[in-house]
Amino acid sequence: MASSVSFSRDSISYWTPMQNKLFERALAIYDKDTPDRWQKVAAAVGEKSVGEVRKHYEILVRDLMYIESGQIPVPNYRSSGE
Repeated sequence: MASSVSFSRDSISYWTPMQNKLFERALAIYDKDTPDRWQKVAAAVGEKSVGEVRKHYEILVRDLMYIESGQIPVPNYRSSGE
């Protein structure tokens, strides 16, 4: 099912797999009650501003909402052994 949400390419920054892994780890360490959470997450990721980190989180939350509501199918990833 197509989504009605659209973004210009200029509004979304590119994230490398390593930056995404660092982002995920930082979110696990710095929960919503952590003072200066976004500054700490941005520092953990490196090379990303606080604004980019917050936007990346908002996109992640939106994507999870679409997946959980069945609007986007969960990808069928292959295991590395296949």
